[in-house]
Amino acid sequence: MSQFWSPIVHDLDPYVPGEQPKVANLVKLNTNENPYGPSPKVLDAIRLGVSDQLRLYPDPNATQLKQAIADYHHVEMNNVFVGNGSDEVLAHIFHALFQHDAPLLLPDITYSFYPVYCKLYKIEYQTIALDSNFAINLQDYQTNNAGIIFPNPNAPTGCLLSLSEIEQLLQRNTESVVVVDEAYIDFGGESAIALVNNYPNLLVTQTLSKSRSLASLRIGFAVGHPDLIEALVRVKDSFNSYPMDSLAISAGVEAFKDQDYFEKTCRKVMASREQLTSELIELGFDVLPSSANFIFAKHSEHDAEQLALDLREKGVIVRHFKHDRINQFLRISIGTQEENQQFLTILDGLV
Repeated sequence: MSQFWSPIVHDLDPYVPGEQPKVANLVKLNTNENPYGPSPKVLDAIRLGVSDQLRLYPDPNATQLKQAIADYHHVEMNNVFVGNGSDEVLAHIFHALFQHDAPLLLPDITYSFYPVYCKLYKIEYQTIALDSNFAINLQDYQTNNAGIIFPNPNAPTGCLLSLSEIEQLLQRNTESVVVVDEAYIDFGGESAIALVNNYPNLLVTQTLSKSRSLASLRIGFAVGHPDLIEALVRVKDSFNSYPMDSLAISAGVEAFKDQDYFEKTCRKVMASREQLTSELIELGFDVLPSSANFIFAKHSEHDAEQLALDLREKGVIVRHFKHDRINQFLRISIGTQEENQQFLTILDGLV
């Protein structure tokens, strides 16, 4: 019945998320989920929120959550925008800030939702190649543009840019918005939120899905100059005036309060990442330096796609990408120590 579609629908090539398998007892290392659950204080807040009050609409401004984010990052509440996961926040950013008469600049190997949004919102874009070490070189982004967007650390590579490199870009690129997508920043990087008060064209996005273990609740946010935030609010209120449900708001507030739990789980993930990296190198893999909760690795003697298939047959799922430059790499999410060891034991038998 596609004759009823709007014309744009025929041309869309939607984003394909990582597989969420229905098979039990798999070691699931394909979607960068945190191997450790959310803070117990978050779970308590959700239990308390399950009441007759669910019949009421939530706070359309998610004021408590915005205030918690502002307090945590030492900014004002009018610097903060929230939405249903960082993907929704990014969608509003593309719609509100990147529709200009110049191309949007983004890395050639990066989060694959960016080109999807460009097509949805009819945004011209230009990809900038990663260097020979699969790193983003911000010196290459010195051309006329409608905006610049990149993840830091990058996905799916895990490679990190320093805060000084980002600031140098902001000093050069003053006439368009620079969006730094920090989904994985808590696993070893320094947030560019520290720069938003100095650069009115900087917008930083983050998510509570990864480091705060709340992927199921869909909580994302952006921090930037109030003028940028107002643009996002205008789009949001023209699309969905109640984006955050009351349980997500309460859970998000508590997630920012429990700093000890947050730091403990991040340390565990980072320690496991370094151990897994060392063991993969011993098995003959080349591993890119990662500051995320995943590893990007290839083996010179084994085809990556076949390795992914062989691992799956033995109960382990990792992510393989078809992009020409990275089709020999596997992206391996950090699991628990037990999951990582099971993966390594199986992998040892394959290579």
